[in-house]
This record gives sequence, C-alpha cells and structure tokens, in this order.
Amino acid sequence: METKTLKKRNHIFEAMPTNEWERLLPFIETIELPLGKVLYEPGTKMSHVIFPTSAIVSLLYALENGSSAEIAVVGNEGVVGISIFMGGESTSSRAVVQSAGVGYKIKSSMLMDEFNRGGPIMHLLLRYTQALITQMSQTAVCNRHHSLDQQLCRWLLLSADRLTGNELIMTQELIANMLGVRREGVTEAALKIQKAGLIQYARGHITILDRHGLERRTCECYQVVKTEYDRLLPDKIAV
Repeated sequence: METKTLKKRNHIFEAMPTNEWERLLPFIETIELPLGKVLYEPGTKMSHVIFPTSAIVSLLYALENGSSAEIAVVGNEGVVGISIFMGGESTSSRAVVQSAGVGYKIKSSMLMDEFNRGGPIMHLLLRYTQALITQMSQTAVCNRHHSLDQQLCRWLLLSADRLTGNELIMTQELIANMLGVRREGVTEAALKIQKAGLIQYARGHITILDRHGLERRTCECYQVVKTEYDRLLPDKIAV
C-alpha cells in the first residue's frame, strides 16, 4: 500500500512508538493544503483530523462584523481538529491554511477510536492540546499588553518554527487579519523590522534575515510558547 512508504514528518507522529505508528499507517491519507483553504467553519463537525507536515494552519475567531483575529497557529508540531477527541465535536473558531503545503488526514472516527484506547496516542494528543492552550492563552496576553512590533516578531517566529526554510509568503492584508489590526499598522511595524535588518519584505514574500535579532526584539510570549511545546512534545521521543 502507498501509505507504507509515508514518512512521519509531524512531531506527534515522530513521538509515537513504532507499533502505534505502524497501526495508523493504513488509515493515513496525504492531503494538499493550498493557501486560503478553509478546513472548518465555526459549529461544523470535521470528518477528518489533519496533521500538517509542510503547511501552516491558522485558527481564527471571527466576529459578527466580519473582522477576525488569530488565536493560534498549527504546523508540523500538531493537529487540526482537537475538538474531535476532546468531546466537543465542533468549535467556535475557523481553521484556514496560512502557508500552503501538505499534510496527512485521518478519519475522525478512527482517531477517536485510537484516543479511546487510552494508550500513547491519547497521551500525545492531550499533551499537544495542553501546548496549544498555552499558545492561545499567551496570544491573548500578547495582543493585550505588547506592541504590534513585538506581536509581529512573535508571529514571524512561530510561523518560521513550522517551516523548513526562512521565507514566508504572506501579504500585509492577511497578516493584519491574523493579528486583528489595521493593515497600516502592519506596514509600519514591518518597515521598522526591515529597517533594523531583521527581515526583507517584498510583494508578499517575507524573508527572515536575522532570527536571533527577531528573538531579541520580540516579547517573552514567544519563548513561553516554544518552551512549552518543546517540553510537552520533544522530537522523536515516544511516550
């Protein structure tokens, strides 16, 4: 079968014991995740749970007036669709592909069966959920107390952690929607960061030139989130 040749390429899969991974293989499908694709809307139940490998998915909360703000990002460290195994079946947020790529999908019913077995997969998914909650909480604090400059640096670093290279394809309008601010504010913040020699921005392409500089410029929120993910989901260590 084609699935027998699949690489793990997702931190949750990498942390699984070999026997658990091999049992899941026949049920895993590859999925294309193009930029802007909506994976689920508020109140809808997902038929599949998605594990990004090279794509980044943004979890957004949309208001009645049409505005939105990002509450978390999910990449190759995690899974889109925690409401399935947390018992809620649906969520009030929207999931949209922020950076195009690919991922794996598993039927929700299948993953739920695995979760209910109470083994290593359940523990990994719960640990990931704890890390995701930390990211959501820290994002709320950051958006309330830190400058847009610092928020943008945090967002760039979180996105870069989930990509293999140092380039992001993202317009200022989309970044503004993610951060829940005006486009003019993103333009001003991006120009400041570019003038400092940390990034290069042109026609929707953002290239990170000085990662350590971004880390020094951002607030403590980025490191809090990264430390929690590293603690709860260490690479290639089975639970």
